[in-house]
Amino acid sequence: MEQKTSGAAEYCPHPIRLLNDFFNKKYQPFASVTKRRSDLDIYTYSKHIKEHFGHRELSSITSEEIDQWKLLQVEQGYKPATINKHSSVLRRILSLAKQWHYIERNPYDNVVIKDLDVGDYVQRFLAPDEIARLLSHAKRAKHPYIYHLIRLLILTGARKSELRLARWCDVNFSNRELFVPVSKNGRSRKIVLSKEAIRVLGEVRITANELGLNQSRIDWVMTNPRTQKPYTCFHHAFDRVRIAADLPNVRIHDLRHTFASLLVNNGATIYEVQKLLGHHHISMTERYAHLFPNTLSDRVEIIADTIDWSN
Repeated sequence: MEQKTSGAAEYCPHPIRLLNDFFNKKYQPFASVTKRRSDLDIYTYSKHIKEHFGHRELSSITSEEIDQWKLLQVEQGYKPATINKHSSVLRRILSLAKQWHYIERNPYDNVVIKDLDVGDYVQRFLAPDEIARLLSHAKRAKHPYIYHLIRLLILTGARKSELRLARWCDVNFSNRELFVPVSKNGRSRKIVLSKEAIRVLGEVRITANELGLNQSRIDWVMTNPRTQKPYTCFHHAFDRVRIAADLPNVRIHDLRHTFASLLVNNGATIYEVQKLLGHHHISMTERYAHLFPNTLSDRVEIIADTIDWSN
């Protein structure tokens, strides 16, 4: 009589055993159709997970080893938020493996170190003098585009990736619009460009011409002169500028917050801010609700003022 094997072999009759195999053959194809930015999972796995766990059998990975992996990243100087992102990818991979019966237990269920504390981030809105200081130092920076980028982020409220990946064919100078094929919420959107934003884009063209870069319709608006491709990020250049401007706690995303606050302070409604920021749900825009003036008491007077009460 044939005897049953024990452990993972009994629970998991699949030929896939190693984490690498499961990621490449199962998780990656699944993520490519269920996640908008599956490329980020691929990058995280290749750079931060594969070396430690890739050649391990799925059923042999322990919660203690995952805790040690997190501690190692702390020692290497990674920020808590970054470690949490790496951890989230590994947790999703192992959760899917358990759901599809490749492992009996998810080692993440027993980890001691949960998500690391990143603190409560307070929305940062730049004051006029801070904007001026930031722009002054950006103008003197060596990076060919950082001055243009910062101005465009403040003028449009765009996400940095929406400008980083923009091509000239996406810019409609006549209608003063920038078309974003795929925004953060997975939908396309149009960014409204002010006259000043159009002027800055003209300066971008001049910079590209001075760098000897192509500016056809299919070329990127801000092409890296070294790689001839779009920049992978602007964080290092922005970091140098904010430190020089004595604004170490300002993130590049705070320029988008500043755009929203300037709109509110100059009379824009929450619905106008929603449209200009490209928020699909109004709940995302409501984070700026505390900036809006409390006009409810004035609004209720509208009814009284429109009716003749003399009768």
